[in-house]
Amino acid sequence: MLLLVPACAPGQVDGPTTDKARALAMDVDGDRVFSDVVALAGLHAKDTRVDCASLNSRADTWCNLTNDAARRFLEERFRSLGLSPVADEVMDHPATRNVVVDLRGTSKPDEVVLVGAHFDAFFMGADDNSSGVAVMLELARLLATRPLARTVRFVGFDHEEIGLVGSTRHARGRPAPKVSLVFDCVGYADSTPGSQASPVGFPSSPAGDFLAVVANDVSRSRAEEVLQVAAGHGAPPLVPIISPGLGAGPLSGNLMRSDHAPFWLAGESAVFFTDTANFRNKNYHTRLDTPDTLNRPFLTGVAKAAAMAVVAWGDAP
Repeated sequence: MLLLVPACAPGQVDGPTTDKARALAMDVDGDRVFSDVVALAGLHAKDTRVDCASLNSRADTWCNLTNDAARRFLEERFRSLGLSPVADEVMDHPATRNVVVDLRGTSKPDEVVLVGAHFDAFFMGADDNSSGVAVMLELARLLATRPLARTVRFVGFDHEEIGLVGSTRHARGRPAPKVSLVFDCVGYADSTPGSQASPVGFPSSPAGDFLAVVANDVSRSRAEEVLQVAAGHGAPPLVPIISPGLGAGPLSGNLMRSDHAPFWLAGESAVFFTDTANFRNKNYHTRLDTPDTLNRPFLTGVAKAAAMAVVAWGDAP
């Protein structure tokens, strides 16, 4: 059984950290976030498609997967912020290369808060997942000159769409972060009644105007902290969803469909931000997933919620 938690118990984030988190969120530039979505979607539209024959598929969707131009965009943007991206090559899957940047912590550098989003996409991929990459880049901009106590590791995951390849290899190859925050499909909202569908076991709201904050039992306290610092402070409505255990139960498959899943399966703490993808967005994995279909205030609110979460985890005593 999946648990929809209407109100989590209060988190344990101290007052000064909460104040700092909310102050940083006020500096989120929604126009910049949306501009990055537009830029990334344009790059996907013009980029060379993967060789779908190697994927044993000639279906229209699979033959429209791109990643190279978005990877270069990520690397260039990180460099423009004075950061040093590293191409994290996956040895057993040489076509997959994550992009990794460490923003070293000021007092607890050996403790890592990971912030990640996959940059490969089908068609233009505005919601899936240029929206998530744009939010990650906004956090990098905000924190580049304001590092936290803990190291913040930004990871652009490659080849999520063909089986969480980049995130699976990354989770296996490094020490566990203190907590991970993953974005996938965070820009689509619809307040129309009936716009939100529900996966099995998920008693959803009738309108698709909320951000799902998805956790498992290991990371439940982290979801509680997100609600404590972010709810009602510029974030969209937040709906926490807690999957029992490690999250790999028989009804929870739809909650395991992004790059947080490898961290869950490793017993690590990870929280997933999503607009619920195909359960709300009818343009998912089609040519219609374009920037003009996204909800700009909602996307800005997600970036604010993300900023507050990362500061809460990165700067708390």
